[in-house]
Amino acid sequence: MKRLIQAEAIAPFFISILFINRLPTHLAWWIWIPIFLAPDLSMIGYLINNKAGAFTYNLFHHQLVAVIVAGTGILLQLPDVELAGLVLLGHSSLDRVMGYGLKFTSGFKFTHLGTMQKVA
Repeated sequence: MKRLIQAEAIAPFFISILFINRLPTHLAWWIWIPIFLAPDLSMIGYLINNKAGAFTYNLFHHQLVAVIVAGTGILLQLPDVELAGLVLLGHSSLDRVMGYGLKFTSGFKFTHLGTMQKVA
């Protein structure tokens, strides 16, 4: 089941890239790297404890939150808000492809995709 969830997550990633490309945002290519990695700043909650870390991480990696933010940007014609939602969607989708899932309060390595294995 984990592999199926990972495989289906590639579609929202590519959809978000397509929608980002149609936005009237013109940035240098290198600025997209920190923008795309920005949702991982939500891991800072783990400095407090596992519960706070799981909450902040899941808030910025939940795909429904991403869709709501992007949809709000579309409806209100706010390209920056739409961009934020699409970045959240693309980032969280790629995280799932790589095996990172929403976090449980028992610790960072415990996700809805299973326990993350240590990379040697």
